[in-house]
Amino acid sequence: MSDALTLPAETRERAGKGASRALRRDGRVPAVIYGGKEEPTLIHVEEKELVRQLMTGHFMNSIVEIEVGGKKLRTLPKDVALHPVNDRPEHVDFLRLSKNAKVEVSVPVVFTNEEASPGLKKGGVLNIVRHELELVCEADKIPSEIEIDVTGKEVGDSIHISEVSLPKGSESAITDRDFTIATLVAPSALKKAEGDTTQEGETAADDVPATEQDAEEEAEGEGGED
Repeated sequence: MSDALTLPAETRERAGKGASRALRRDGRVPAVIYGGKEEPTLIHVEEKELVRQLMTGHFMNSIVEIEVGGKKLRTLPKDVALHPVNDRPEHVDFLRLSKNAKVEVSVPVVFTNEEASPGLKKGGVLNIVRHELELVCEADKIPSEIEIDVTGKEVGDSIHISEVSLPKGSESAITDRDFTIATLVAPSALKKAEGDTTQEGETAADDVPATEQDAEEEAEGEGGED
């Protein structure tokens, strides 16, 4: 599980664009905590500290304890709105977590033991279909990543969610199909050796349609008889 993070905050009384712009000028980022059958709590946090935590790479999959008004609120970041030009954070949404809560998160996948895959040793390529898995996890057991072992995998093999051992307290959010996470495909050189002998940029003569220039030349030839 990703380590829990702590983020100091202060409450804000006013919402709206004008109040938010004023906060940003002071180096603060407006935010809201919602959920848990309680009224939303309007807060603002220090931009520098928020950016530092965003740079950890696991902010969105971490429990964030927000310290506000002498209390600590367990939350999960749900959305960070960034400025379209300079990528500075402009607003953050936090989901309030109740005890024993389950949350849906996106967790990155990491492939291991690639040296033990015969298909990769032969020059095969790991074609990753899903770089992240949508999981439903217990709030205090969110994994930082999911490891997928490719030992023994050959060219042509596929890796499906049913093959992956998810950590205790986690399950796939997609339950209606056994979706593909990655496949082992042959490299382009091997595909050509198996029968694709046409060189890149070459086309069979019979496949080339008549061009406008050909039509013009034919017309000129007919006109020359006059």
